[in-house]
This record gives sequence, structure tokens and C-alpha cells, in this order.
Amino acid sequence: MSAVKKLVALVGVIGTVACGATSSGTSGSTSAPVYVPPTSIAPSTTANTTPTEVNGSAEGVVPSGQELDVRLGTTLSSKTAKVEQRFEATTVADLMQNGRVLIPSGSTVRGVVSAVDPADRLHRAGSLTLSFDEISVRGRTYPIRAMATNVFESGGIREETGTAGVGAGAGAIVGGILGGLKGAILGAVIGAGGAIAATEGKDIELPAGSIIRIRLDQPVTTR
Repeated sequence: MSAVKKLVALVGVIGTVACGATSSGTSGSTSAPVYVPPTSIAPSTTANTTPTEVNGSAEGVVPSGQELDVRLGTTLSSKTAKVEQRFEATTVADLMQNGRVLIPSGSTVRGVVSAVDPADRLHRAGSLTLSFDEISVRGRTYPIRAMATNVFESGGIREETGTAGVGAGAGAIVGGILGGLKGAILGAVIGAGGAIAATEGKDIELPAGSIIRIRLDQPVTTR
């Protein structure tokens, strides 16, 4: 009889251990992990027309990696543009730091066409590579080094009241992030080095008023 009692006690101990193995919140738990949905990394689909705070940086310094949206002043096309052709754009929104405007909207950004590849009869798509090398802030000109990361269509200032538009209207994305997100309207794609290329063997055309998002590749100290 004592042997039976010992057997029952042993079975009870085994059952307790087994139950403990499935409990959560303990070291070595074998329960299924809690599912955490992935974080979305979808690119922005509209240009920014509201004041933007700079990324963490020293006082008066716009850090490397900071992005700015600028409005193109003239039309650029891979069919007609020439290497070393100069062009200008203006910033779309104030760039702020701790309540201070570092770069006001309307500041002039200058650039140069650094490479052109027109479309040809073999259906090779046209492309433009734009480099940005100067910015004028309150009458002072500073050297910069920046490249395109996004391209947006714009219907003009009248259509941009606080936002740059929705869907296929003003501000709808026509470019993409580095690496090649297919354009939604103009059929543009941003490639390595900031090259803006067309799809389907066409020339790429950026009308005056298009908004280009640029990324600074070196810090800029404003005074």
C-alpha cells in the first residue's frame, strides 16, 4: 500500500513540473512568444509644407543627413539638359531649431546637372543626376553637398494649404527612396547616387514647380 502512495505522489510531482513549464513570465518558459507587428517603413507620400525641426545638432548647425524639400524653379528634362547646367530651387518650409528659424522657407538652393542620360531608340530610360552645392540664407551663401532622395509633383502654392495634397493631386509622390521605388505619376525612380530616372524607356521631365526632397551629406552652420 505504501508503494502505491509513493507512486501517486511521484505522479503529482511530475504533473506540477509539467504545468510549470508552460507558465509565462518565467525564465526558460516554453510558452509561445507574444507577436509584435512589424514597424512600417513606408516612405512619405507627400512633400512637407509645414515647419520642420532639425535632427539633433549643435546650436545653429543643420546636421548631415537632414532632409529639405525644395521647389524647382525651371523645367529639367533628360532630353534637353546638359551636364554642368545650373539651376535654382527654393525651400518649401521653415527649418527650425528650438523655436528659431535656421533656414526660412523661400531660401534659394542652387544646383548643377552632374549627369544626363537621354532615352534612346532601344527603350533605355532617360535619367538626370542633380547635385546641390549652395544655399542662400538671409543674404548669406553657404556651400552644401546634397542629393535627391524623393521627387514630388506640385500644383503650386495655391494648392498647398498646410499639406501638399492627397492621392493623385498636388503633392502626390512621383519618385521614391534610394534603391528604386517606382514613381506613381511621372514614372520616376530614384537610383543610387540620387539619379532620377524614367521608366518604360521615356525621358524624365521635372516641370518647374516640382518638389525635390534633398538630403544634406555634410553639416551646414548658419549665422
